[in-house]
Amino acid sequence: MTWSRRSFLGGATALAATPAFARGPAKGLDGIVNPLVRQRADAQVFRHTDGWYYMTGSVPEYDRLVLRRSKTIAGLSTATEKVLWRHAAKGPMSGFLWAPELHLIDNKWIMYFAAGPSGGGEDVFRIRTFAVVCDGADPMTGTWSVLGQLQTPWDTFTLDSTSFVHRGTRYLAWAQREPGIETNSNLYLAPLATPLTLAAKPARLTIPELPWEIRGFKVAEAPAVLARNGRLFMTYSASATDARYCMGMLTARDDADIMDPAVWSKSPEPVLKTDPARKVFGPGHNSFTVDGKGRDMLVYHARDYEAITGDPLFDPNRNTRVQPIRYDAKGVPQFMPPVANGPLPRG
Repeated sequence: MTWSRRSFLGGATALAATPAFARGPAKGLDGIVNPLVRQRADAQVFRHTDGWYYMTGSVPEYDRLVLRRSKTIAGLSTATEKVLWRHAAKGPMSGFLWAPELHLIDNKWIMYFAAGPSGGGEDVFRIRTFAVVCDGADPMTGTWSVLGQLQTPWDTFTLDSTSFVHRGTRYLAWAQREPGIETNSNLYLAPLATPLTLAAKPARLTIPELPWEIRGFKVAEAPAVLARNGRLFMTYSASATDARYCMGMLTARDDADIMDPAVWSKSPEPVLKTDPARKVFGPGHNSFTVDGKGRDMLVYHARDYEAITGDPLFDPNRNTRVQPIRYDAKGVPQFMPPVANGPLPRG
């Protein structure tokens, strides 16, 4: 059995988090303390042109889509969270809801998410991607309704859709199981005709095949896009969702035909992984944002312990974390080491 779960590009998308938790008096960079929000996995955070930071993510109950916002990243930790939509009473969206992600497409707020039917057994993992749409300009006050299901070439396990605009074309990147390939999920890319229909045959960018991508499950999921320094960096998550979960990265030149899988190179090792010394376990399913000064920031989830009882997907303590992104001399983003719990270092 399998399953998976993202994107940021020059001011594009949005997300949500968990109930408020008390903070101590110590404050880090921009007042940020890790974990930023507890019990919110698959976190997406972005700063919109309206000046607000938006956040969404998976809740431990997997039964609703949520959103919060704040004028600062630190403020997301205590911001009021709104329920946008709850799972249906029956049918293909009546079970688990996974990995929501918010995007403004053609002046409409769209939230992608993955869902399966209720009823128990294997069928609850019949995960497909859907979207809800807001009827107003303010996603926190508008009414949300079901837009429909993402249409791809195969009716298979599908999740973790993210959208971005590159050189005037809007694209969708997502994770899916392809018939005939013995993996849990691979990464795909296609231009969009509408928020739920593709404008071209999808390109398969990568399959999980390296040792760190296939621990527990053969997974490539949760794409997230960062456009910097003449390149597109697409991070993704791999392996099982316990301490083996980690992040990889694909890189393509900005002027390349990004629908050609050959232009994307894969990191030979994880770019973010478990660090027992800092008590960061299973980091992944990330998004990108900027801080109040425009500095690039990485948002991801992780646990602060390794031992899990039962299925790790039902351990609630995948917490939203944030840390600055540094670049090497060649302009490549550096995510290691993960930052430990506590105030975000100012250095």
